[in-house]
Amino acid sequence: MINKQQKKNQLLILAIFSLTIIPFLIAWGLKENPQLVKGTTNRGQLIIPPVTTALTDFSGFDEFSVNSMGELPGHWLIVNVIPNTGCNEVCLDALLKTKQLRLMLNKELPRTRRVVMLFKEPEAMAASQWWLKDTLLWRLRRTESDENNALLSSLLREENRLDDVLVDKLIGNDDREFALNSELIRVKPSVELAKKITEIRLGIIPEGMLFLIDPLGNLMMHYEPGFNAYKVKDDLMHLLKISQIG
Repeated sequence: MINKQQKKNQLLILAIFSLTIIPFLIAWGLKENPQLVKGTTNRGQLIIPPVTTALTDFSGFDEFSVNSMGELPGHWLIVNVIPNTGCNEVCLDALLKTKQLRLMLNKELPRTRRVVMLFKEPEAMAASQWWLKDTLLWRLRRTESDENNALLSSLLREENRLDDVLVDKLIGNDDREFALNSELIRVKPSVELAKKITEIRLGIIPEGMLFLIDPLGNLMMHYEPGFNAYKVKDDLMHLLKISQIG
């Protein structure tokens, strides 16, 4: 006769097994039911089998990110990649797209976190401009106008910097502290994770690409530069719908 402790141990084993098999079931289900993730040039590619990561594969790039590392486990991660020491127009535009993407998730937003992975060490001044632009440039897309479009196109070029005058202009009458608050977690990959990602990408990691990582740390999908934020949203919403984790 099974006693209470043995029953608890069996349930614990089943729970652990369920957590490890869920990502593979998701990937298998999407592979067998491609209508869930329609195969167009703007959709992502499933990583089958999912490539595993651990929290130790990520280290915080700056103080904010070091203090935010505990936010990674248990959430779906929307991960931009900066493979070089620069971040060109495609790279910066991809950051703005994922900011837009996360806002479009509405009630599902708390299940996600937005991350940027830096493969190389950039200059501190250059990186601070990337994060500042990520925080503010989306405001230029709130109201379509020739002036805003021209300013956005100019500021997406890395050589054009946001100065105090432009920052004040973009913030307008909004609360400055709130406007400059960033939710973007900046991380550096371990050598092992960098190798895994390079292998997935067959040795080429382009500017502006995107990964989705599930709440258990499995790399699930990747997207080419120029991805469509609305179509990534559709993919992510399908994953969130069929997943009971995160």
